[in-house]
Amino acid sequence: MKKKEDLRIRKTKANLYKGLLLLMEQKSFEEIKVIDICNVSLINRSTFYDHFSDKYELLSSLMEDTKEELIINLKKAKDLKITSVKDYYLLVVKELVNFINKNINSYAILSILKVNNNSIANDMIFEASKTAILEKLEQNCINHSSVPLEDIVNFYVSGLITFVTENILDINRIDEDKIIRDLEELLPNFEYLEIKNNMLT
Repeated sequence: MKKKEDLRIRKTKANLYKGLLLLMEQKSFEEIKVIDICNVSLINRSTFYDHFSDKYELLSSLMEDTKEELIINLKKAKDLKITSVKDYYLLVVKELVNFINKNINSYAILSILKVNNNSIANDMIFEASKTAILEKLEQNCINHSSVPLEDIVNFYVSGLITFVTENILDINRIDEDKIIRDLEELLPNFEYLEIKNNMLT
């Protein structure tokens, strides 16, 4: 867990994040200079370098902060009782879409994925989803497959993230019903994962 930052530092970072995300809607990340980020964010260069060594560290910090927030949101699924692994995966996708709808940074990050094809953004969403799902299934399932549970989660989370991002054609209008309806048809029932006590709690 990261050490809590004071309000001034959080505000400075938030302004730099917004500036970077705004610029990435207009041009590729490689074209953006630190001075561009500072100008848009209304923050001088010395203040920027007090917090980040370069634009790559800024982007990584943005992704890490967003990942932590996303993991917290995805883990909310643990409060709901469900009776199948398939239902759990669908619930995680719903939580992901809800997070995107409520979080302006997520819209921009998905735009980074689609426009800039940035692997850091893709890795962030993958790691957050994998962390939440793997922890839940390790606690609540018995794996009767010869394939390790982590490999199973890697396989399906990769597919889920690609499916979700490729189906968000309009960044301002996410058709959650269509995404869930299609995934209900595509996802297997995971018979090889036995739920302990027939319930995820």
